[in-house]
Amino acid sequence: MAKKGLILLLYSILFAAFLLNSNAANADERKVKVFAYFLNHSSSSAEESLVYSYGNFNAFAAKLTEEEVKKFSEMDGIVRVIPNHILQLHTTRSWDFLGFSQSSVGAKLEGDVVIGLLDTGIWPEHESFNSQQLGAPPSKWKGTCQGANFTCNTKIIGGRYYNSENWYSDTDFKSPRDSEGHGTHTSSTAAGDRVSGASYYGLANGTARGGIPGARIAMYKVCWSLGCATADILAAFDDAIADGVDIISVSLGSLFVLSYDEDPIAIGAFHAMKYGILTSNSAGNLGPFSYSVRNYAPWTLTVAASTIDRKFVTRVVLGNGQSYAGPSINSFDLHERTFPLIWGGDAANYSAGGSPDLSKYCITGYMNSYQVEGKIVFCETLWDGTGILQASGAGTIMASSGYQDFAFSFPLPAAVISTEDGEKILNYIRSSEYPEATILFGEAWSDIMAPYVVSFSSRGPNPISPDILKPDLTAPGVDIIAAWSPVAPPSIAREDPRSVNYNIISGTSMSCPHASGAAAYVKAAHPDWSPAATKSALMTTATVMDSSKHEDLEFAYGSGQINPANAINPGLVYDANDTDYINFLCKQGYNTTTVRLITGDETSVCTSTVIGRAWDLNYPSFSLAVEDGMPISGVFTRTVTNVGSANSTYNVRVYSPSNFSISVEPQVLSFSTVGEKQSYTVKVTGGMITQQKIMSGAIIWTDKDQQYEVRSPVVVYNVLPGYTYSPPQTSKFQEKPTFQGPSMYQKNGILGPN
Repeated sequence: MAKKGLILLLYSILFAAFLLNSNAANADERKVKVFAYFLNHSSSSAEESLVYSYGNFNAFAAKLTEEEVKKFSEMDGIVRVIPNHILQLHTTRSWDFLGFSQSSVGAKLEGDVVIGLLDTGIWPEHESFNSQQLGAPPSKWKGTCQGANFTCNTKIIGGRYYNSENWYSDTDFKSPRDSEGHGTHTSSTAAGDRVSGASYYGLANGTARGGIPGARIAMYKVCWSLGCATADILAAFDDAIADGVDIISVSLGSLFVLSYDEDPIAIGAFHAMKYGILTSNSAGNLGPFSYSVRNYAPWTLTVAASTIDRKFVTRVVLGNGQSYAGPSINSFDLHERTFPLIWGGDAANYSAGGSPDLSKYCITGYMNSYQVEGKIVFCETLWDGTGILQASGAGTIMASSGYQDFAFSFPLPAAVISTEDGEKILNYIRSSEYPEATILFGEAWSDIMAPYVVSFSSRGPNPISPDILKPDLTAPGVDIIAAWSPVAPPSIAREDPRSVNYNIISGTSMSCPHASGAAAYVKAAHPDWSPAATKSALMTTATVMDSSKHEDLEFAYGSGQINPANAINPGLVYDANDTDYINFLCKQGYNTTTVRLITGDETSVCTSTVIGRAWDLNYPSFSLAVEDGMPISGVFTRTVTNVGSANSTYNVRVYSPSNFSISVEPQVLSFSTVGEKQSYTVKVTGGMITQQKIMSGAIIWTDKDQQYEVRSPVVVYNVLPGYTYSPPQTSKFQEKPTFQGPSMYQKNGILGPN
């Protein structure tokens, strides 16, 4: 008999969805019996093969052989068979930069909010999670703490871990404890306590804190050194919903475009939405390329990454007095001592198969330690520094123009400079009899250009729903200092043996918990608001970004940069529920069967199979995809709910470029009560366009007292004929992509294999 499990890696764990009665008693027992029946196994044998039986998703995860996968895929009643994808992680001054110096909703309301994070775990003893001021968890809380040597407290009130692959590296803890650092960092960014004197080897010294320090944290560890498995993500969503979290923060995603019925995060977030829980997602680190945004479901909040007004720079001083600077975080103090400077191409390890063509890049294993020892080495690309470190070098200078808007830290004295400056340094080496240099300790400089969206942040348009603008907004995600696991490497190199309590890293993984914290703040102020209302408040009050810094405009930053202080008083909100999203899915080409896979509810029905545009989904932004050679023409309907003053009147004003016009009817909306709804229609028109990149305008509703300003961007752009929507795949079984990346930055997707 064929073996099951990790030997059959492609099919080791899969997610099989059945059209079962979700309201039936003993649902878990029934799934076991159905599973056993289909495979001709005994119930006890089938139970051993099951990994998870999902309470909310009407599905289960099981270990199957390749033959069993094929058998399942061909059976009637099986909606979809999905292998256990391994997804990627996407990785305080920032809150002050947002104008959010402290919360104003009060400690009691903050303490009732629980942020659930799907991540690498958390370090519970860290001082960022050691609040002495919080009382018992809120009465609604049903979560628990799992695992040996892991204890919850009044801040961390829940901790679970999931590993369906049952594979652990030497560094993994079999508990919610964090050995990677990522989950500790995101947790403290969202809701960490105030800690004075926090720094990274003296850099960024100050008070570290999360956005809403009074909130509680529940950690659902789904990511390990291997990655983050689909089956585990669904199980974590299932538990988080049952435990009673208020916000779910997910700083991970797929490298590949997935339809909504194959995307575990989209499916999990839909179920969370039905229970009143907003899921905040990272947009991904695949930028600056078009259509690279991930986590694009309209029922989630998709967050891009932008800069704050501080950047980290390291300077190099040559023996001739010339100085060059670039973005890097050098935590080693050479006390201005100079060392011999050589070019990596002159230090090839021929015995290891090296050559100047390899060693000029300072690739690990190809450096000659006899030539490198005690010297600073100039390298012609960005690397993790281990090649020089293992060869006993004193430091490295790396030339790269690819990453100039955020900084890395390294396991040895290191600086990153531009390729143009690199040519000057190489000329100095070749023209000097005794070239030498020193690398100065890192510095924090003011960045007067901030905020702007960082280059690695994934861009729109939405790859499968062009009429839904993604990302939704942007938040700080560049050079963010936050709590760190003391056993995780503190730099880009996994071999770095040092230990720190705080680390400075970048990624949409870092921007996502900023938005999660802001969403928790809104939830604390308005506990009865729906996920869509909370999301709308964050989007319509966002700070408008400078379009002159971004040629891709809203495809980079969505509605703008989060503004938590304003988000609790948005005036009007665009609300939506599961029925609205089901109608959206039906118009996008999903049928009753595939919609039920997402909703887990057999009452979900697509009454029409007619494909349509998404212009009537009550979304806080407007996106009009126009096929090449067609005129600009779109009619949108929206409904706003008054959450501001009882008796209020709003007037509209519009902005649009010369290429298209925007008209709104009616132009005045009057409300007499809080909770009252009013609808309006938007027409976007213009001439024929072809190969037109994004153009944008805005619709702004303002009350007569100028107390509220409700802004929605309007974008128009060209797509190829037939690309106004992307229907789901029809195959029952999806091939499994593979993911790899040994460093935290590769896991974040910033430095990954191409």
